[in-house]
Amino acid sequence: MNGLYLVIISALVFVLAYRFYGAFIAAKVLTLNQYKVTPAFRFEDGHDYVPTNKYVVFGHHFAAIAGAGPLVGPVIAAQFGYLPGALWILIGGVLAGAVHDMVILFCSMRYDGKSIAEIAKAQIGQKTGVATSFAVLFLNILCMAGMAVVIANALANSPWGTFTIGMTIPIAIFIGLYMQFLRPGKIKEGTIIGVVLTLLAVVAGPAVQASPVLAPLFTISHNGICIALIIYGFIAAALPVWLLLAPRDYLSTYMKIGTIGALALGILVVGPQIQMPATTQFCAGGGPVITGAVLPYIFVTIACGAISGFHSMISTGTTPKMLMNERSILPVGYGAMVTESFVAMMALIAACALVPNDYFAINSSAAHFQALGIQVVDLPHLNEMVGENVAHRPGGAVSLAVGMAYIFSNLPGLDHLMNYWYHFCIMFEALFIMTI
Repeated sequence: MNGLYLVIISALVFVLAYRFYGAFIAAKVLTLNQYKVTPAFRFEDGHDYVPTNKYVVFGHHFAAIAGAGPLVGPVIAAQFGYLPGALWILIGGVLAGAVHDMVILFCSMRYDGKSIAEIAKAQIGQKTGVATSFAVLFLNILCMAGMAVVIANALANSPWGTFTIGMTIPIAIFIGLYMQFLRPGKIKEGTIIGVVLTLLAVVAGPAVQASPVLAPLFTISHNGICIALIIYGFIAAALPVWLLLAPRDYLSTYMKIGTIGALALGILVVGPQIQMPATTQFCAGGGPVITGAVLPYIFVTIACGAISGFHSMISTGTTPKMLMNERSILPVGYGAMVTESFVAMMALIAACALVPNDYFAINSSAAHFQALGIQVVDLPHLNEMVGENVAHRPGGAVSLAVGMAYIFSNLPGLDHLMNYWYHFCIMFEALFIMTI
């Protein structure tokens, strides 16, 4: 099967769903009121409640909900074949995930931007509110642990990747100050400067990796990456939302959507064949990546790519405190979720474009791969092209980056840039994950 068919089908389904089903819910079910004063204005405090341009809010919201789920989830689920993941992304994203995000965002705005725990307390009772608070806490811990595994496997002992990701933090702070004090309201200027600086961080990566002085500074162990993520999470939560989170999420959204758009165009031009079969023998369980069967593990694996309770924390967190108009709930709530689902489909295609033997070699441990009794096909050549050993780096991030880089490198005249594409894709994935 050719990957471009999935791209076209997905784009049509998501555009039509947003235009008709999302608009129906906004107008007839939620009856959004554009004249109602939003919490951003009623409780404006300059820290959390900050009236913000809807495009910036969309970027922040999309970056926050689109963590590892739409990227590594479909890659891991590719173990079952491309068909189960593709069906769940399309059906779940349109009928469940986007509706869920839109409705809970609406509820939070009508409850003064309160969190899901506070809403549960008001609607059900004190005990339920406390239980929900603990559930949110544990969910955050699980998400941080899961994300740490993915990022650590991708960035451990990789100075190029670590430098690029690290530079996005001071760049975001500078852009936050730029748009808040230096040039208030100049969204286009801040966007252009921030995107250019982020791209320069990618281009400067090889020089850092080759430098005897800088390379050791950015060569961080697996445990070191995990600790750095904890420190970043604390700092990002403590700082005002306009200083780090909002500008970093907003800038990263341009990188994310731009990269996914470029990947979609690349698939249309290259027309990669889906190497993974529609279903595999691992649908019944016992796979090297996931030991469980396709049902129910497809729903657990592709969580944020279809429907996720984690999104309720974002939709009742910073987003409702920033929206300036209730009508923005449609593009921010429903629109961001169908965009995320499209990202998930592109990730699935990129992973399934790899030779199955190489996919399993990258995305499983050495012991699990050896137990399969199969041999790699193109992996040694792929290692040479990206400049790193990508074998046995489970978690989905590396196999996705290789798949994306493989597609990009097949574009006319770009075959010699696969190492750049690979590290750019690693940065792209880490940006996705670190903005949750």
